[in-house]
Amino acid sequence: MIEVKNVVRNFTARSGIVTALDDVSLELPERELVMIYGPSGCGKTTLLFSIGGMLRPSSGSISVAGQDLYAMSGAARSKFRAQKIGFVFQMFHLVPYLCVFDNVMLSAGGENGEVSRDEAAAAIERLGLTHRISHRPDQLSTGERQRAAIARATLRKPPLLLCDEPTGNLDEENAAAVYKILQDYRDQGGTVLVVSHGSESKQYADRIVEMRDGRITEVTATAAASPAS
Repeated sequence: MIEVKNVVRNFTARSGIVTALDDVSLELPERELVMIYGPSGCGKTTLLFSIGGMLRPSSGSISVAGQDLYAMSGAARSKFRAQKIGFVFQMFHLVPYLCVFDNVMLSAGGENGEVSRDEAAAAIERLGLTHRISHRPDQLSTGERQRAAIARATLRKPPLLLCDEPTGNLDEENAAAVYKILQDYRDQGGTVLVVSHGSESKQYADRIVEMRDGRITEVTATAAASPAS
């Protein structure tokens, strides 16, 4: 599903050139929940955004589902991202003046046709939010906001789901509920890539990618690996 080859990503800072990714190579199969783990500033979010087609590497290549992301034009990459990749963020990024249903419907359009309102309602039901379907984000708990964000990200059933610290604002109970949802998505055939700096999240992963100082230091398959992996 994901192939990263010799990726370097440099940023220009006042102090000079900062290397966020330093010759990173990684291959990840389909239908796994993979955790990219490491301390703040280690490059894990930079790697996630690069895999998501949002941050071009300074050098190296990244392929998703057999497609070289940065060999595409910007328009083609945007189309591919809309069809093949879903995003879940720590801060939810829900539109504050829209209800849950309308937030989820924001991802309903696309090149391959609209997702129906019934399908959106079904996605909301799967996430246990039917009773909140007409509520705005400020009327939801933090756990409910993240579930609404996941419903939006998974509405079109993209084969790859990228999650940046999805439980960073949640308590232990809600965090466990979110990881159960992500495991269910994997079990239904999706590939899930999660960035986290919390070691407690490792228990939910099929594979753990550890990073430090812009490099991958270890890749470990875990006992939690799904039967399909």
